[in-house]
Amino acid sequence: MQLIFDFPVTPNYTFATFVTCRGNDVAVNFARRVMDPVSGENLLFLHGPEGSGKTHLLTAIGNAVGDRDGWDVPVFPVQSLTPGSLESIGEQARHLPLLLLDDLHLIRDDDRVRIAIWQLFNDFYTSGRKIVVTAAAPPKELPHLDGHLVSRLLWGLVARLDISDDDSRRMIMGKLAADRQIVLPAEVIDYLLVHVQRDIPALTAALEQIKRLSFATQRKISLKLAREALSLHLSLIHISEPTRPY
Repeated sequence: MQLIFDFPVTPNYTFATFVTCRGNDVAVNFARRVMDPVSGENLLFLHGPEGSGKTHLLTAIGNAVGDRDGWDVPVFPVQSLTPGSLESIGEQARHLPLLLLDDLHLIRDDDRVRIAIWQLFNDFYTSGRKIVVTAAAPPKELPHLDGHLVSRLLWGLVARLDISDDDSRRMIMGKLAADRQIVLPAEVIDYLLVHVQRDIPALTAALEQIKRLSFATQRKISLKLAREALSLHLSLIHISEPTRPY
């Protein structure tokens, strides 16, 4: 019996909602080149730490290609690929114009999985169809990969996403606030960068808490309100309070 796997594309993950900054502008440029049907670029490898936007950009490519060509292009999370599922996934991917593999660093240490992923990759590559892969590190630094796949991944475009600098994070926080139609003062953004875990999911969660308190109390967002909101949700957003006053 054939297994059916549903990996839906997330509609909010688009180029319009992706914040381009100094740490990811090369990756965005490469993504647009791979999307271009006449560019001749068919392979893109994106790598970077958790929260850097790899999955967002990967899915944005799938959404853009799907909207343009009339396809539903799924993202295949590599950690979900098992020996029992790969045959069915191969059948699903057979007619897709684009292969999207997310988190290749989470591949199982299993020869059957390595062989199946290599075969899937090779089917797309030799037929000229486009492939986009994400991982936490460059191909040569990933464990459990077939040597042929590592070599082949390096034939395409390779880009790192890094939003660890404060300017990039400020831009992203400003974009998140604009998407939610709220005004986020610069001093509040700076406060979040000091007091909240610095990955984007944690910063987003903090922003949601501030927004909810602002709406519930009908008050403008301010440094005082941000402090109140975060103090109510310490366990949720993992605040690390410094010993010195802000």
